[in-house]
Amino acid sequence: MGGPANPATGSARPMIDRRQFVTSCLVSAVAGAKLELRPYTTPRPWGIQLYTVRELAKADLAGTLNALAAMGYAEVEFAGLHGHAAADVRGMLDRAGLAAPAGHVAIEALDDDRIAATLDEAGTLGHAYLVVPWIADRSRTIEGYAGIAETFNRAGRRLKAAGLTLGYHNHAFEFTAFDGTAGGRCGYDILLQRTDPSLVAMELDLFWIRKGGRDAFQYLKRHAGRFRLVHIKDMDAGGTMVDLGRGVIPWRELLDAAAAAGVTHWFAEHDEPADAMQFARSAVTYLGTI
Repeated sequence: MGGPANPATGSARPMIDRRQFVTSCLVSAVAGAKLELRPYTTPRPWGIQLYTVRELAKADLAGTLNALAAMGYAEVEFAGLHGHAAADVRGMLDRAGLAAPAGHVAIEALDDDRIAATLDEAGTLGHAYLVVPWIADRSRTIEGYAGIAETFNRAGRRLKAAGLTLGYHNHAFEFTAFDGTAGGRCGYDILLQRTDPSLVAMELDLFWIRKGGRDAFQYLKRHAGRFRLVHIKDMDAGGTMVDLGRGVIPWRELLDAAAAAGVTHWFAEHDEPADAMQFARSAVTYLGTI
């Protein structure tokens, strides 16, 4: 069957079978990982946030997980199951030899009428953390952040009773000072101050805190014990996200500071990689050098 018309010429173009193309890429990735990478050992269980490889995961989740495991990843963090049942995904993880200590969930998944199903799915997947990755624009006020903190504390009690911990993942907007000054009080400070440390942990995105104009070293030192997970993504001198190891973030020192602050889960990520599997391969190789 012919593909959609080319807007420039009006002629039909052949449509490539997307699943076949993605599967062939994954096969190549696994083969490349086996041939190019030496046995990988590390004192830290490096992981990857699956948002990085979301298009591949949508087409072939099992194949994607197998490819990542072959590269040397020990853990993955979910950002959706792409239509699969949790029990089926758990089987994929077990066959690949991967752990999934965390998954991102919308804050609405913590509502009273949805949280039981959310906890059931998390238990099936083997999660230790459920991480909320976003706060809506309307809640980005002093009062709004205070309300979110109470929501987190309330949901955190339900999670703790089920053997899990609630987490929060930042972007840059949480670090904007309410008074417009550099270093002034911000929404992230309210979340840290008003959430119960025994109920709510933080997943610090080390790119976005820098993009937000704050010093990750200071937050890790000042709030040691609050951070359990990090996202590892690099930034060039102009503030653009780049492949890991090609930017200006001092990773050896920063990850040591994160470990000293209590971080135990480490997820490489790139929001828009030019080649998702190549990024994943180069990221785990780079992490093995620091």
